[in-house]
Amino acid sequence: MTTDLPDGIKPYKRTATFSEDTVPAGLLAEHSTKEGVWGLIQIEEGKLRYVVTDPRRASTEVLLTPECEPGVVEPTILHRVEPVGAVRFHVQFLRVADATPFADKDEGGAHDQR
Repeated sequence: MTTDLPDGIKPYKRTATFSEDTVPAGLLAEHSTKEGVWGLIQIEEGKLRYVVTDPRRASTEVLLTPECEPGVVEPTILHRVEPVGAVRFHVQFLRVADATPFADKDEGGAHDQR
């Protein structure tokens, strides 16, 4: 898992704020962002476990809180999240500033579910 974002990427989409009751099932299951799409998991309140499951990376679990840096989601890397009690969080999606818009309507083409 990386904690660094590459140069030249810009935010282009933000999810709604989710709670432990409203987090979409797709985020709880193994999924990835599309090629060229990075994500920042930003905790507003509470705790969220961020689990990287992709075989191309070391298996990693990080407990995200409002006090820590956002969780960095790499393009195409399989991962999932797990609420730890009450939580409020959102995901900011980023990509290269001059990238063409995605044709998909799901999360702006941000996610692929496995």
